[in-house]
Amino acid sequence: MANLTTSLVVLVLWLSLISYAYNVHATRMAHWPRGSSTRFYDFKIQTMKITKLCNTKELVTVNGIFPGPVIYAQEDDRIIVKITNETPYNTTIHWHGVRQRLSCWFDGPSYITQCPIQAGQTFTYEFTLVNQKGTFFWHAHVSWLRATLYGAFVVYPKPGVPYPFNYPYQEHILLLGEYYNKDVVQLERATIASGGNPPVTDAYTINGHPGPNYNCSNNDVYKIDVVPGKTYLLRLINAGLNSENFFAIANHKLTIVEADAEYTKPFTTDRVMLGPGQTINVLVTANQPIGKYSMAMGPYSSAKGAAFQNISAIAHFQYLGAVTNSVSLPAQLPSFSDNLAVKTVMDGLKSLNTVNVPKEIDANLFITIGLNVQKCQSKTPNQNCQGLNNGVMAASMNNISFIKPPISLLEAYYKKMNGSFTEDFPGVPLKFYDFVNGAPNNIPNDTQALNGTRVKVLEYGTRVQLILQDTGTVTTENHPIHLHGYSFYVVGYGTGNYNPQTANFNLVDPPYMNTIGVPAGGWAAIRFLADNPGVWFMHCHLDIHQSWGLGTSFIVKNGEGVLETLPHPPADMPRC
Repeated sequence: MANLTTSLVVLVLWLSLISYAYNVHATRMAHWPRGSSTRFYDFKIQTMKITKLCNTKELVTVNGIFPGPVIYAQEDDRIIVKITNETPYNTTIHWHGVRQRLSCWFDGPSYITQCPIQAGQTFTYEFTLVNQKGTFFWHAHVSWLRATLYGAFVVYPKPGVPYPFNYPYQEHILLLGEYYNKDVVQLERATIASGGNPPVTDAYTINGHPGPNYNCSNNDVYKIDVVPGKTYLLRLINAGLNSENFFAIANHKLTIVEADAEYTKPFTTDRVMLGPGQTINVLVTANQPIGKYSMAMGPYSSAKGAAFQNISAIAHFQYLGAVTNSVSLPAQLPSFSDNLAVKTVMDGLKSLNTVNVPKEIDANLFITIGLNVQKCQSKTPNQNCQGLNNGVMAASMNNISFIKPPISLLEAYYKKMNGSFTEDFPGVPLKFYDFVNGAPNNIPNDTQALNGTRVKVLEYGTRVQLILQDTGTVTTENHPIHLHGYSFYVVGYGTGNYNPQTANFNLVDPPYMNTIGVPAGGWAAIRFLADNPGVWFMHCHLDIHQSWGLGTSFIVKNGEGVLETLPHPPADMPRC
C-alpha cells in the first residue's frame, strides 16, 4: 500500500510538472504559432461605417476590422483562407510576397490568375509557404479596393529556429496606408474617365490612424508603449495606394534586419523609405530619455510637378513613465524629393549571407518603364481628356500599355483559349534613345503608347536578367515594380541610362526582394530563375500607374514531372 501511495504521489507530481511545462510553453508560444501545420482563416469581405477626418463613410474591409486581421503562420505552413464577398464590389485577394510555388491559381490578381469573386460568391485560397518566412501582407487586387482592404501576414521561422539577431523584447506591426474620404472604387472610375491625374490622398495613416496633424484626429493616434532600455522589432509594411513614404522615429536609430521577407545584414539608419508593396523589419532600442517620441510617415514624391499630400501621419513611441498628455518630440523626415536619402538606404541592403545568384543568363531583357500621354479621341474632351495638353494619361512597359483581358490570363493560357492575349511582348524597347534626358516630350504628339495584352513566354528553368529603365517622358519617377510568383536578386541599380560597360553589379550578397524601387531617372537590374510555372504579373505598385497600364505578364511554361507542372485549377474558381 505504501508503494502504491508513493507511486500515486510521484505520478501526481509528474503530471503537475508536465502541466506546468505545458502552460509555460503555451504562454511563450502564444504569438509563435506551431509550424508544419494547416491554418484556416475565414474572411468575410464587408462594408463598414467609419468616421475619420470629420467625415463618416462606408469602406470595404474584412470581418469588420480596419486594417484587416493579421494572418500568423510559420515557414512551410499550409494556408487556407475562405473568402465570402458580402459587398457589392468584385474582389480578389493577393498574398503579397508569397511565391505561390505550384499554386498560381491562388495568387489573386484580377484577370491575371483569376476572375474576380463577385458579390455574394465565395472562393477558397490554398497555398503553402515553401521556404518562406518574414513580413508579408495581403490586399485586394481589384480596382483601388486595397486602399482599405489589406492586412499584415506574419510568417515565423520553423520551431526552434532563432532569428539571426538578438530576440526583441516585443514585436509590433506598422501598416502604412492612405485614407480617402471618397469611395475609392468611384474615385478610380472617375479618374480613368477624366483622362487626368488622380486626387491626392486625404491622409496618410499608421495602422489606420492619421494622427494629430489632421482635422478631427487628435485622439485618432496609434501608440506603442515601450520600456526604457528594451529593443523592439517593428514590421513596417507600405500598404498605401499611390504614395511612396519616408518613415522615422524621433531621436531613434532604425536597424534594418529584413527587407521583403528576406533577412539582410544589419544596417542602421535614421529613416527608411518604402514604396507601396515593400516591407522592412527594423530593430529600435528605447535608449533615449523618458518621453513621448513621434513616429512619422511622410511623402517621397520624385515625379516633377506631381501633387501629393504633404501632411505627415504621426504615431507615438511612448516610454513608460512619460507624461501622457505631453507634446511628442518631432521626427525629422527628409525633404519630399530627397533621392539621395532613398539611395543611401538601398545602398545598405545586402543579403545576410552569400547567395546563389544566376551567373549565366539565358534571357537578357531590357524594359523601359514610364508615363505616356495619348491623343484625345473623345467627343467630350472637356470631360475625358484632362491629362497634360488635353491628352489622356497612360503608362507603359517598353511603350506598350497593358490592357487586362475580359477573362483570366491564366485560364486562357491553361485552356489554350485563343484571342485573349498575344505572346509578343518585346524583350527590348521598340526604339533606343536617351531614355532619361532625351525622351519624347512633345505632349501628346510623340508620347503615345501602343495598347495590348502582350505577354513574355519563358521556358521552365530560364535564368533571367531584367534591366528596368526609367524614362523621362512626362517625368522621371521612382517606380516600385512588383513581380508576382518570384523574389529576385537586385544585382545593380544606378542613375541615368543603363550602360553595361560601366554598371557595377553585386553578385555576392545582393538583396532578395519582390518589389524594387526603380530610381527616378535611373535603372535597376534584377535576376531570377524562372522555375515556377504559371502566369505572373509584373507591374508598378502605384495603383494609378497600374490602372494606366504600367505592367506586363510572364508565362513560365511547365518543366518535367509533377513538381515542375502547374496543377489543374480548383473546382470553385470564380467565373468572369
